[in-house]
Amino acid sequence: MAKTPALFDLTGRVAVVTGGNGGIGRSIALGLAEAGAAVAVFGRNDEKNQRVLSELKAIGVPSVAVRVDVTNRAGLEPALNRVESELGGIGILVNNAGNVSLSGGVLQEKSEDWDSVIETQLSAVFLLSKLAARSMLSHKGGKIINIGSMYSFFGSGLVPSYSAAKGAIIQLTKSMAIELAPHNIQVNAIAPGWIETDMTAPVRTMPMNDEILARTPAGRWGQPEELAGTAVYLASRASDFVTGATIRVDGGYSIR
Repeated sequence: MAKTPALFDLTGRVAVVTGGNGGIGRSIALGLAEAGAAVAVFGRNDEKNQRVLSELKAIGVPSVAVRVDVTNRAGLEPALNRVESELGGIGILVNNAGNVSLSGGVLQEKSEDWDSVIETQLSAVFLLSKLAARSMLSHKGGKIINIGSMYSFFGSGLVPSYSAAKGAIIQLTKSMAIELAPHNIQVNAIAPGWIETDMTAPVRTMPMNDEILARTPAGRWGQPEELAGTAVYLASRASDFVTGATIRVDGGYSIR
């Protein structure tokens, strides 16, 4: 039986993290690198891409940063092909890229904002997973990790497109898990609670902030790096018999 540290060792594995140049994505990318994985970061901002690339190289793993807009469907396959060319076959995909339209509800939300959120948060996950799974099939296994949200479980009158997409992510995770399990590909999701990122910054200045703190047994917001351990677990051999699951990393927010 493998020793515990060996179960989490990602040496020789290649990971792609979308939206990996900031917030939760950056922390997951660095966590996977610390566990030994070669890491490719997909992001739209070249400056942020290069910043996290420097951090990955400082850890000492092979790495690459690719400028990618996940809503540009034509650019997804070439981006993955570049990763395979430079780092090797993809064994881990983390679908983290996200956006939100703080519209205030369906009566206010513009159709173009709805389309942008659904394309980024849901359609891109489907398309990238499909492409990466083909690569994983040829290497007889792999891990797909999707990022959900508390709004995967709870409704929201403020961000209907976001909660719709995040709810769908859980069902897509289950569906892909069933299909891909016979091919030794595990598909799971992480549902972060309220994490301090640029995207959640507006909420921390709203009255809603007090409600969040009151409901969270931990009594605080989470930090992006607190997602890294769960991602490493789901990317590693330690989770080989875990698929279709959603792990909540939320300081207890969802148990009240």
